[in-house]
Amino acid sequence: MGISQYIKEIGRGKQGARSIGRAQAADLFGQILDGAVTDLEIGAFCLSMRIKGETPEEMGGFLDAAYARLNRVPPSGKPVVVLPSYNGARKLPVLTPLLALLIARRGLPVLIHGTATESSRVFVPHVLQALDIHALPAIRAIAPGEAAYAPTELLSPGLKRLLDVRRVVGLRNSSHSLVKLMNPCDGPAVIVSSYTHPEYAVSMAAVFELMGSTALLLRGTEGEVVADARRLPQMDGFIAGRRVTLQEGQKGTLTDLPDLPREIDAETTAAYIQDVLAGRKPVPASMALQVEHILHLASANNPTNAET
Repeated sequence: MGISQYIKEIGRGKQGARSIGRAQAADLFGQILDGAVTDLEIGAFCLSMRIKGETPEEMGGFLDAAYARLNRVPPSGKPVVVLPSYNGARKLPVLTPLLALLIARRGLPVLIHGTATESSRVFVPHVLQALDIHALPAIRAIAPGEAAYAPTELLSPGLKRLLDVRRVVGLRNSSHSLVKLMNPCDGPAVIVSSYTHPEYAVSMAAVFELMGSTALLLRGTEGEVVADARRLPQMDGFIAGRRVTLQEGQKGTLTDLPDLPREIDAETTAAYIQDVLAGRKPVPASMALQVEHILHLASANNPTNAET
């Protein structure tokens, strides 16, 4: 069905819009990823879904379309820990590279994927370059104990184009939610995902359940998937779609605060990360717990583990 027919359903405003089924959503999103629609139609889709909001079934269909077109990461022998990074640093240092390196040194392959969606923030690739870790030139298997960064366009040029629409219209669209939910690996993976607003915790959890994902979901730091070093957020796990509470949250600010850098530039952040990895500064308590929960989920999702 042509995209205009779908827009007639989803574009009737907040009260009049009707949801579409999973198969229809896959067809719609597939046309967008394939570049088979005009810029005007893409804009109509983005604004319509922004007003209406995606149902879990619609997001499941969007993921189905993305998976059918992804350049997926080959298996590594161990579950790959997937860290989507699309927000960067605004007021606090972006510590996604630290989380990745802490997990990698415990022997798991780690894939960070992302792209800059604004021009005013410090993004993960900037910090990784300061750590002498460069973006992959092409998709390949990630070795156990390795942390690698893949720009979104290597996984899906169509997704990259849709993410870039934000620079034109100034608003997020469905792709910004999708990249935090997708498994870009052709094999077992643990998706680490975060939300900023509480209502997204409900909708994202429903998608993980629907898709049978193994994932960790928490309130992150300025949209990044790292547990806020100043707080202890609730952390929910999903094992093949089955939800388990891994960490009860603690209200308020922690009494023992980490010595975070005041500046958020890439070089200062990289120096802090190196100090933590070398043991000169402690791992923030909430992040240390997050690492352990990710390792638990990876063990539960490891087909070679005799306990699973």
